[in-house]
Amino acid sequence: MTAAMPLTLPETGPADAVTPRANVLNLVGISKSFGDNQVLRDVSLKVAQGETVCLLGPSGCGKSTLLRCINWLEVPDAGSVHVSGQRMGVRDNTRIRMSDADLAKIRAKIGMVFQHFALWPHLSVIDNVMEAPLHVLKRDRATVRAEAIELLDRVGLADKHDQFPSRLSGGQKQRVGIARALAMKPDVLLFDEPTSALDPMLVGEVLSVMRSLANEGATMVIVTHEMEFARQVADRIVFMDGGQVVETAPPQKFFGSPESLRARQFLARFHGHGGAGIPAS
Repeated sequence: MTAAMPLTLPETGPADAVTPRANVLNLVGISKSFGDNQVLRDVSLKVAQGETVCLLGPSGCGKSTLLRCINWLEVPDAGSVHVSGQRMGVRDNTRIRMSDADLAKIRAKIGMVFQHFALWPHLSVIDNVMEAPLHVLKRDRATVRAEAIELLDRVGLADKHDQFPSRLSGGQKQRVGIARALAMKPDVLLFDEPTSALDPMLVGEVLSVMRSLANEGATMVIVTHEMEFARQVADRIVFMDGGQVVETAPPQKFFGSPESLRARQFLARFHGHGGAGIPAS
């Protein structure tokens, strides 16, 4: 693995330490059903600029569906999603669906990293990274290519620019996915279990890139089962079960003394298995 370079994000000024951060995401009352199965029940969530939020919970509790509702890959049955102050999916103060062009403009503010990579198999690594900035944002090719090279270097893929996805390991594919998401200069990054499809030996290289992003102030919402990573990196833990937000807390509080029985039962499964458990008391 080629060593990853630091992932440089815009610098913040001294006033940022005392100035309240704006909310990049504001979800209010999100509900979603598939047939008779209600997957999300009145979920509300705010994510501030520069905040890393980890969504934890048992499989099937609605975490991934919530991410897909944020960028309108799934349309909520009820509730609203605002991204950097703009409402997703419908025109403000109406129920009129926005045009595909307007929806694409807001989606461009959201970077999505998928569990199963979702790379274009017929495009090289660098062309995967360049595709959206060129065809969605209509940016200059030379500038986009230079930025794509820099991003691939920073995620440790300096020698893989011209390779095709079929020649990459799972960890390398996921790092291409991260570079591709960053290429759109998004306001927020969504990660949907980015390590769950990887060989255990490859998980660390992806988590290392994500840790660098968190340290440098990226706004991220991460669905993960990597408990130790969540404990170390998250600013806030949101625990979901049964399609609802059950508990929200800083990681030290959540992993040290969770309030809800369901959270304690969930964490107990990881105690002694390499994840962060709960106190024995």
